[in-house]
Amino acid sequence: MGGRLAREGARTGSRGGTGRNVVARCGLVARGVLYILVGVLALRVAFGAGGEQADRAGALQELAEKPLGGFLVWAVGVGLVCMMLWRLSEVVFGAAGPDGDKASKRLIAAARTVLYGVMAFSVLAFAAGSGSKRSGDEQSRDVTSKAMELPGGPWWVGAVGAAITIGGVVIAVRAALRKFRKHLAMDGVSDGVRKTVDFLGVGGGVARGAVFAAAGAFLVHAAVSFDPSQAKGVDDTLRAFAETPAGPWLLVLVAAGLMLFGLFCWAMARWRRV
Repeated sequence: MGGRLAREGARTGSRGGTGRNVVARCGLVARGVLYILVGVLALRVAFGAGGEQADRAGALQELAEKPLGGFLVWAVGVGLVCMMLWRLSEVVFGAAGPDGDKASKRLIAAARTVLYGVMAFSVLAFAAGSGSKRSGDEQSRDVTSKAMELPGGPWWVGAVGAAITIGGVVIAVRAALRKFRKHLAMDGVSDGVRKTVDFLGVGGGVARGAVFAAAGAFLVHAAVSFDPSQAKGVDDTLRAFAETPAGPWLLVLVAAGLMLFGLFCWAMARWRRV
């Protein structure tokens, strides 16, 4: 009996030990901070009350202007390093859950490791005062322009844009279907708390997926039109929601959703199986 329980715990519980548990939860807290700040900045844009960039750079600038802002920015950077290490541990040891050892899971974890590594580097560079002063929108257009100059560049750009769009749709659909529940260890938690976490996960996940899908669609448009200027970073993508027939109220909903996702990250920091 003891051996069977141990094997079951190994399949469904945390892999990689206490260190992995700590870095994962620290990373989720840091990710939540960024999403909440981006959501707040987007909300200001929707009401015409803010000229800041509603993206990671704008969020870091907002954080840096607060009391102990320099320390907080460094803390977020370290948190993103923790996210990178957590995902790297999933490549090495496998993810939590019965199918965590699958090659597909390790490949996804590897991609996330690279993503969070790049994010952590940019945040730490900002904290050290050596980060790029250019906006995320400008960087997106420049990268797209350089990519389109490569052999078959527009096709590659279009493929990446399509993948991001599809990924955004998948994120939104999985959130709406509450697929995140299988990653949460909430035994013994009250129904009220469960419903709150569901609300945060659904609302936040759908909004996050919408932003990804829209950004990918703009990238596809840039490839089809052979016009790198059509590529948009997070800030321009969010502002585009306000230019739809729904007006700024759609951006208000998306901004609120991003803040919900930030809170959901904090909930995952408490209950996520890692």
